[in-house]
Amino acid sequence: MLGAERAALAELSKMSAASQAERAVLEDEFNWLLKEEVHAVLKQLQDILKEASRRFAVPTPGMEAQLKQENFILGSSTMDQVKGVLTLQGEALTQAIQDARNHVNQALQLLSSRDESYHFKTGAEVNKLMDAVMLQLTRARNRLTTPATLTLPELASSGLMKMFTPPMPGDVMINFYINLSKLCLTVYQLHVLQPNTTKNFKPAGSSVLHNPGAMFEINNTKFEVSHVHKVECVVPWLNDTLVFFTISLQLCQQLKDKISVFSSFWNYRPF
Repeated sequence: MLGAERAALAELSKMSAASQAERAVLEDEFNWLLKEEVHAVLKQLQDILKEASRRFAVPTPGMEAQLKQENFILGSSTMDQVKGVLTLQGEALTQAIQDARNHVNQALQLLSSRDESYHFKTGAEVNKLMDAVMLQLTRARNRLTTPATLTLPELASSGLMKMFTPPMPGDVMINFYINLSKLCLTVYQLHVLQPNTTKNFKPAGSSVLHNPGAMFEINNTKFEVSHVHKVECVVPWLNDTLVFFTISLQLCQQLKDKISVFSSFWNYRPF
């Protein structure tokens, strides 16, 4: 009986030693991850996002003339009523592009705050940084993939109606927005609703695209949308930027996944 007990104790001792050795190896791997691989990923993210930021080319005050002028041919495969050439330069950049670039720059600031000399002490610290970066990248991507919704009165009073020379006719409204990698232009033809009209007036709500029959009131005059025309064109550098966002988000998630693998071995450590 005594021999059996000794054998069992010896076996337990071996298992304990093996477990400690395995844990030591895993801890060395985790420390290498925190010291080396995390910074390699941060450097890769910075390189990708710097390239994405350059694609937006938002001008600095007094430097607008040095920007490359971009011309885009807008058209539709289903209609010929609306065609045109859109020129983007300087202030013609939309709010969505500027907002997206601001989010990218905030992500870059977060990454640069942890240079190669910084030592991450826990996995939780890495995850917190990745979550903050991913939040900014998701917001940047959403600004390009989710066009802003506007009411027709908001559209009528927006800066979009003031950028044409000569001004647009009073019975025409324009909406210009970004959707994914496309520049989209919507033209609304309007007619005035007479005070004695038998139609029930019901103002339309916010929308990216309003349909014929939508009604609104501005300056005590009621209007109805009679026709809607939409044209668009693909902007290659917008597509490139969306690809950069996708790659960056994947890198962040992959790093978080590696952290989680190690945290499953040491639940008692604050990963």
